Amino acid sequence: MLHINKLSVSFGGTYLFKDINFKLGAGDRLGLIGKNGAGKSTMLKILSGETDIAEGEIAKEKSIRLGFLKQDIDFVEGRTVIEEAYQAFEELKKIEKKLAYINTQLVERTDYESEIYHQLMVDLNDFQHQFEILGGYNYQGETERILKGLGFKESDFNQLTDTFSGGWRMRIELAKLLLQSNDILLLDEPTNHLDIESIIWLEEFLTNFAGCVVIVSHDTKFLDNVTNRTVEISLGRIYDYNKPYSDFKKLRHEIREQQLAAQKNQQREIKQTEKLIEKFRAKANKASMAQSLIKKLEKTDIIEVDDEDNSVMNVNFKISKNPGKIIFEAEDLKKSFGNDTVFEDLSFILERNSKIAFVGQNGQGKSTLAKILVGELAHEGTLKIGHNVEVGYFAQNQADYLDPNKTVFDTMVDAANEKNRSKVRDILGTFLFRGEDVDKYVKVLSGGERNRLALAKMILTPFNVLIMDEPTNHLDIQSKTVLKTALENFEGTLILVSHDRDFLQGLASTVYEFKDNQVKEFLGDINAYLAHRQLESMREVEKKTERKKADRVSVQKPKDDYKIQKKKKSLTNKLSNTEAEINRLERQISEDDKKLAADYEKTASELGFFEDYESKKEKINKLMTDWESLQLQLDAL
Repeated sequence: MLHINKLSVSFGGTYLFKDINFKLGAGDRLGLIGKNGAGKSTMLKILSGETDIAEGEIAKEKSIRLGFLKQDIDFVEGRTVIEEAYQAFEELKKIEKKLAYINTQLVERTDYESEIYHQLMVDLNDFQHQFEILGGYNYQGETERILKGLGFKESDFNQLTDTFSGGWRMRIELAKLLLQSNDILLLDEPTNHLDIESIIWLEEFLTNFAGCVVIVSHDTKFLDNVTNRTVEISLGRIYDYNKPYSDFKKLRHEIREQQLAAQKNQQREIKQTEKLIEKFRAKANKASMAQSLIKKLEKTDIIEVDDEDNSVMNVNFKISKNPGKIIFEAEDLKKSFGNDTVFEDLSFILERNSKIAFVGQNGQGKSTLAKILVGELAHEGTLKIGHNVEVGYFAQNQADYLDPNKTVFDTMVDAANEKNRSKVRDILGTFLFRGEDVDKYVKVLSGGERNRLALAKMILTPFNVLIMDEPTNHLDIQSKTVLKTALENFEGTLILVSHDRDFLQGLASTVYEFKDNQVKEFLGDINAYLAHRQLESMREVEKKTERKKADRVSVQKPKDDYKIQKKKKSLTNKLSNTEAEINRLERQISEDDKKLAADYEKTASELGFFEDYESKKEKINKLMTDWESLQLQLDAL
């Protein structure tokens, strides 16, 4: 299918990889692995033809169809989910238009004996034949099957893509690739935005796929279930074996151990030979024997041991100050989006140094509760934040908040303050951004590198409570291990949203289970929780129970008016901005209250202090009125 010969890629005079050779054939389900920044995404871009190569060549059959799922995608606004998915059938849609035109002409024309009418009949037959061969009578049903497999409901099909998050848009793009009858699929982190049921469905689809699949993923379970071959990029070389991930890593370890043992034996033999040479040189009657040993030594092929990339980031989370005993106190929390209630009647108290894991089904409110705790989402019910609590928050899409047009260094400098600005280069170094790496633009970084940068940026802000939503997305195995060690040593309060059992082991002593619109607290670690629930793995935790009858009935909502959808989007943005401004002013007032409590006379004597203090309160009152108005307008739509 495709042959890579002596491929080399360099940036700034340094080779990312050099003289690489390998082939892709039908039936290959290849896991492309390596550390963040090793060149995995670059390799996919080269294979897809998106990036030109200066050294080496790629040969492929002319008829090969290739689909590439990238981490960064662009969508045309104004299309519904089903319309966007139909873009996979570009040729079919063209034929469909031609058939519609011909049928209209046949109905309207009356010159039945003319040559033009006769040609229309011939064209109709030809296009119908092409339409049938290309699967024109099945593509709509196939599209719905793929979309449902990736988690969409029928009620979603006629919603505009603009109203969906980046993760759901990625699912639409994946659906298009799976519908295109490609011979080669290049998938960059395909499971990052999928729930467990969609992952299981995708595993089955790819296992039965007749073509070739190249997958970049750090989900070892997914790689083990799908791949039959692994290629690792490490220190500019590749290691290629017909084994799935776990078997490959075991084999690589065994081979390296054999190389080390063979190298040790060879070095011992070489030293022994060198001693004999020195001994025989001193004797005239042994000189010829010495020369013979020298020639033998010169012909010896020195055994080399595969290099290992042992560089890892160095993370250390320190608490800013000691908070009060109570971190969060919630009473009757409720969160709804429109008519959909995510959870309600949720009450809890989180004490200082709690270690908590949020687990369960996608869409049940794990990320929503995390955002409520950090003040990003409005809610019903009461939430009190304790004394001296400073929250550090790592969002699931944290890397998306980075400015793509800034360099790594500028990103950090702009986020730093006077106290830590001088430490920016040192901090970047601990996260493996060294030398010229700090001058790279964010837009050229891999997903894992962006996550590392987001972690480094987070350290610049003081915190004693750490809330992390899927922090291991995009991170390689070594980086996950280092992050876990840092969290084990963190002396503050920790809340983790994760589906990774291995990562959660030893990090949480309490589990909050999100399931069927309820949140239940379990006192114990992740292993004890799974044993209590009699479940084998986190996959079982995240599987949905039988859907409600209303979900099983096929109901197709009428297509929303585009102007209404745009209005919804505008109101949602205004609502979010208003909430953010309210939170900002409330934090400022809280700081003013602390200053008054610490030294009332000095603070009160500051010029304009109380005028500014009252002004902030008035602004909050006005913003709350604006918020209620915006919410009413949104509810009305």
